[in-house]
Amino acid sequence: MSPALDYEGELGFVVGRRCRHVPRERAHEVIAGYLVVNDVSVRDWQLRVPTWTMGKSFDTHGPIGPWLTTADEAGDPHGLRLRTWVNGELRQDSNTKQLIFDCFALVEHLSTAFTLEPGDVVATGTPGGVGIALKPPRLLQVGDVVRIEIEGLGALENPVVAEPDTATL
Repeated sequence: MSPALDYEGELGFVVGRRCRHVPRERAHEVIAGYLVVNDVSVRDWQLRVPTWTMGKSFDTHGPIGPWLTTADEAGDPHGLRLRTWVNGELRQDSNTKQLIFDCFALVEHLSTAFTLEPGDVVATGTPGGVGIALKPPRLLQVGDVVRIEIEGLGALENPVVAEPDTATL
């Protein structure tokens, strides 16, 4: 396991219908619902390559859930309290209105370059409080438990497990 494993509590949304070139003011029409995302990041892998893909693509990374809250049930996705705990210690406490990119801007931006398909999951980015940014850094270890809660969307809780050390062919 990497010594630079980190959590990122994020709001996620699921695309509900195929779309391309969606203007921001109509983006809400293509979102089926919202969920909690833990965008687990391996910081050493993330920083050694020009894109961050490898650092966010390990087998056990990117848990989502605990269910999909439909867009009509969620209400305004840009005003929800987002909190992350590690082993019961509050590490992130923010609001989705503080995120750099809102859901509707992301739909507009992404659909400019490619077609969004039903079932596509988009993570919106994390607020402050990730382990690598704390002084001193406080990264994850095997046995830690990460809990991410977003107001109205539920809570996602996952233990950190060791990466298998055997090859699968």
